[in-house]
Amino acid sequence: MYFSASENYFKWLILLTGSFVTMLYGMAVFIATIALPDMMGALSATQDQITWSVTGNIVATAIFTPFAGWLSNRFEIRYILIISVIGFTLSSVYCGYSSSLEEIVIARFLQGAFAAPLPPLSQALILGVFPINQRSLAMAVWGMANILGLVIAPMIGGFLGEILEWRWIFYSLIPFGIVAFILVYFIVPFHQNKSSTSLDWLGFLSISISVGSLQILFDRGERNGWFESNETLFQLALALITFYIFIVHSITSKGPFINLKIFKDWNYSLGLILIFFFGMLNFVPMIIFPPLLQELRGYPQSIIGLLIGVRGIGAFFGFGLMALASRLDPRVSLTIAFSLQGLSGLYMASFNIDMTFSQVAWAGIIQGIGVGMAWVPISVFTFSTLDRRYFGEGTAMYHLIRNVASSFFISITVAVVLHTGQISFGNLSSLVTDWNTGLALNFTDQFIENFDKVTIKNLTAEVNRQSLMIGYINSFMLFAIVSFLTIPFLFLIKEKK
Repeated sequence: MYFSASENYFKWLILLTGSFVTMLYGMAVFIATIALPDMMGALSATQDQITWSVTGNIVATAIFTPFAGWLSNRFEIRYILIISVIGFTLSSVYCGYSSSLEEIVIARFLQGAFAAPLPPLSQALILGVFPINQRSLAMAVWGMANILGLVIAPMIGGFLGEILEWRWIFYSLIPFGIVAFILVYFIVPFHQNKSSTSLDWLGFLSISISVGSLQILFDRGERNGWFESNETLFQLALALITFYIFIVHSITSKGPFINLKIFKDWNYSLGLILIFFFGMLNFVPMIIFPPLLQELRGYPQSIIGLLIGVRGIGAFFGFGLMALASRLDPRVSLTIAFSLQGLSGLYMASFNIDMTFSQVAWAGIIQGIGVGMAWVPISVFTFSTLDRRYFGEGTAMYHLIRNVASSFFISITVAVVLHTGQISFGNLSSLVTDWNTGLALNFTDQFIENFDKVTIKNLTAEVNRQSLMIGYINSFMLFAIVSFLTIPFLFLIKEKK
């Protein structure tokens, strides 16, 4: 039995289904990051090799996200979601069964490929059934589900990583996949009005290669020494050439892969700029804090997962505020949202090596409130004036921009941490000498006989910790600067009367 769109409760069931499916995607994004050390040992891989399990997932998501737009115009969204959920669940099982580096990379690539259409198609489905005056509430609920997946994943990964082996992190996604399949099968309806347009292979391949090359460049740039590496230069050249081909072909083709008419809509184009900034800020704390807390503070995986999950409390509060204040001018709410994220960045930049559990938790809550308050108005006004015919490819491009921005800023942030940390190490280590009277006073008993054997080793380790902390502080300051730089763009928003 399938529900009719004329029934009042139909849209709420669609919202429930779209939210749960999106949560499934959110859980898979970073659930493997906490388990990387265990996977590295179990699969006999180096640190550089095991990161391909993350890179493969990111690249697959980048390639197949824009593909969702064409799929939604060509086939039933119901069928696409069913195939995606089944494929995602089976690939998660394959991730758990993987016994070699090659297998886990392939499995994670498949997981990202099947998960990529879930957020844009869910958003297009929800936007299509909710009137404009109810979209703020719908986007708030849908956004909560998106954040919920990112909250649940590190908590599950942290606890299962300690109690069981790393494989159960992927097995834990199976029951969620089964529930998502049931919801899609019984709730998502059929739509008969579908286009018969064939796939623009040149457009699809050119944008896929361009985005995929950029994602690999961002993910491996720091390890390769950025533009000192021929690999990075090749990836950049390939990305630029294929993007040029995509633009020229899209302008001259009668049936392009992505219709460039969508960029004529002012609010949609401005929304892509804002979602780019949002994407830059959204995932950085989730990437930065695990190594910071583990290496510099010695926190176990379960506590790290809990601290990252606390960020979701603030996000839920922010989403709740926007659901209640749906009529608030988006320029006002977004100014508050990005200001809160900037203030959280300044607060994190004030941390020192002895930061406490409560300090990290409060920083996450403040940043989470900013995320919740930003996501809803951006999602609503971006599509407020866009023609419904373009919702499929519009949402696909929307999520593609967000994902690319996340990878880009994560790479920049990691580079800031490592490079400024190395500079600080050189500056601090120059002070560790036999003539430093402060060191002599603290190590009077062992200063003469054991200084070279004991004291230098301990001091080197401590200087390394302090240097890395300076690098993290610099990255938090960059986070704050980007947050505040977003605010001037907010005054370009044009509200629909």
